[in-house]
Amino acid sequence: MKSRILIVLMTGLLRAFACLPYGVVARIGIGIGALLYRIPSTRRRVVHTNLKLCFPDMSDEERERLARAHFGHVIRSYVERGPQWFGNARAISRLVEVESAIDLAEAHSRPTIFVGFHFVGIEAGCMMYSTRHPVASLYTPMSNVLFDAMAKRQRGRFGTEMIPRSDSVRRALRVLRDGKPVMLAADMDFGLRDSVFVPFFGVPACTLTSVSRLAKAGNARVVPFVTEVLPDYRGYKLTIFEELSNFPSDDATVDARRITEFLETQVRRIPAQYYWVHKRFKHRPVGEPAVY
Repeated sequence: MKSRILIVLMTGLLRAFACLPYGVVARIGIGIGALLYRIPSTRRRVVHTNLKLCFPDMSDEERERLARAHFGHVIRSYVERGPQWFGNARAISRLVEVESAIDLAEAHSRPTIFVGFHFVGIEAGCMMYSTRHPVASLYTPMSNVLFDAMAKRQRGRFGTEMIPRSDSVRRALRVLRDGKPVMLAADMDFGLRDSVFVPFFGVPACTLTSVSRLAKAGNARVVPFVTEVLPDYRGYKLTIFEELSNFPSDDATVDARRITEFLETQVRRIPAQYYWVHKRFKHRPVGEPAVY
């Protein structure tokens, strides 16, 4: 009962945010993030651990500034679920500018996997794409069943086919064969199964091989994309890059390393916007100590 009431209140709040000007919503998120950062928490410790591992040459003051900025971005991204999940297609399209190195119409004439990364703007980019083009999206179900149902419904309201990871391979292959591109992200630690350790900023990171395996099984090209938050509350920019050449290879580890190297390049460009609150190094190679 309490969970249901919480979902109703949260849904009402997100709907209210969808009615406010985007700049107001963004500033509310930044403000809440600044307040929450002052409170010691597990997530704040995770952010600092990740930054220390990935940017050992940074001074403590530099990492502190980066952590503060990141916390603001993360909480802002949660608040901005309001206009993303409950705004209309026109409003969402106005918020996101698109720069694509490929002909997006062609994405429906050949099997295409759009591989994204967990920058704070990923939700906005995926939502905007779905207002213009048919697409399927792999997602990880949330622990709260009611909230998961609401998120799945709102994310798919423009026609996106939502595919849970537990059922991903069979359904994703069917979608690809039917001429619909698949969006997924494989830059989080989901455990040792179907994963390999590859360096992420020089630190061994447990990395899924799903992109390589799905591309090979579906004879699909792999196209990276990144959504970034633009300065001065101007919204977002969705950048769709050229397809990865000679991908997949015959070695899933090599493929995972290539994708991770591409991700590193983008993180260095907008470091405050990557999802440092995630325990990226939760699983460790045999013999190496835990870091969290």
